[in-house]
Amino acid sequence: MKILMLQPKVTEDKSENLAKVKNLLESEETSDLDFLVLPEMFNCPYEAEKFEDYAEEIPGPTTDLLSRLASEHDVYIVGGSIPEKSGEEVYNSSPVLDPTGKIIGKHRKIHLFQVNYPGKIQFDESKYLKGGNRQTVLKTKFGAIGVAICYDLRFPELLRGMAKAGSKVIFLPAAFNTTTGPAHWKPVLRTRAIDNQTFVVAGSPARNRESSYKAYGHSLVVDPWGEVLVEAGAGEEKLTVELDLDKIDEIRKRLPLLDSLKPEVYSA
Repeated sequence: MKILMLQPKVTEDKSENLAKVKNLLESEETSDLDFLVLPEMFNCPYEAEKFEDYAEEIPGPTTDLLSRLASEHDVYIVGGSIPEKSGEEVYNSSPVLDPTGKIIGKHRKIHLFQVNYPGKIQFDESKYLKGGNRQTVLKTKFGAIGVAICYDLRFPELLRGMAKAGSKVIFLPAAFNTTTGPAHWKPVLRTRAIDNQTFVVAGSPARNRESSYKAYGHSLVVDPWGEVLVEAGAGEEKLTVELDLDKIDEIRKRLPLLDSLKPEVYSA
């Protein structure tokens, strides 16, 4: 499975952000590409009080563009996330499209980011967004994939459920910041990959020093043994990686963690 992950610098101009994704993809050789992966809130700034201003329905203008790109380049697209307008609510949602351009599913961020670190960062998505209420596991020609968004990563039960449902790869569009990122980003991603013996593909926007919320960057891919296969820096970047899905069975035979689970004990 060959993956292209984009780490664009996001601005306040939605049309500029969408054009950048289109141009970055079209500057690549995509004939052997299987998945395009975008970061959390790739079409607008990660500023909670502005989410409603940028919100749109799914399907809508952003997914229309992603649909065209998916069909033109014959790739699956994990569409990062966008503010999704649904009735009176706004969600942080990740649309997933197949190579025909069809939306095959979407994940609504379940756990809304809250942090209160005086002198460093204060942020509360729950004041502006509604959380999703279901795990997202989707079928592809490569097998099942899981999709979660950013803060969802911190809840191991969610990703364990995806692994138990057959996910070979868990995609995690995210936007960790320059406080939590250096401390937690890579350690938690490696831990989730090791615990569930899956690939974890985690994308971030590039750091925009002019933004009030400064993304950490450092998009990366971790294999089921916990090895980091590729990692970006803080700036705008593109990462390409090939995943050997046979490695999952190899590692699960080597260390049969999932066969050793005892849920009847954990819930006691």
